[in-house]
Amino acid sequence: MAQLALPQEAWPVGRTRALRTLTRALDAAVAAHRAPSIVASRAGMLLGSALADPELLEPRHCEPADDRYRQHLVHVHPEGLYSIVALVWKPGQATPIHDHRCWCVVGVWRGLERETTYSFHADVDSAYLVPRATAVSSPGDVSVLVPPQEDIHRVENCGEELAISIHVYGADISVLGSSINETFGEELVRDAADASPASWRSLAA
Repeated sequence: MAQLALPQEAWPVGRTRALRTLTRALDAAVAAHRAPSIVASRAGMLLGSALADPELLEPRHCEPADDRYRQHLVHVHPEGLYSIVALVWKPGQATPIHDHRCWCVVGVWRGLERETTYSFHADVDSAYLVPRATAVSSPGDVSVLVPPQEDIHRVENCGEELAISIHVYGADISVLGSSINETFGEELVRDAADASPASWRSLAA
């Protein structure tokens, strides 16, 4: 059954001056282009500029949760072509290992975030993950991801203070609830590989 679209007045709308500037530019980008790689690249440049504003988010979108990282849905395009989400992390809070269902652009606004990426491997007996790289991002850093590029990763607040990152996703998160496509258990992680990397998406198809 097809998802019913929310009435426009029910969609979250970014209300700060910086968010209004960002969303107007993003609206123009998705109106001019449909190729995910082009839109994501443009969104990355726009988000990088917006991150410099200390009043980018309303206070209510900066509130954490005690038991896990918290997602705030800040803005949804009127046709659901993109969403802006703020993720708020207390020290030590982390995502599960996961991949994404749509293009996404991530920028750190406050604090420090560590991303660990994984390669997917499969042999005759099992499938498993091997850590590929680790990088720490600080305020102003932006990363762009466009599936089906292999995008299995885990993100955590590796600092001693609150961390907040802004995520632009190429989907209507008010309908989907999350950009996460699949999660992977920690028990799948190995230190080294006995087989060449494989495509998780190809095997899952």
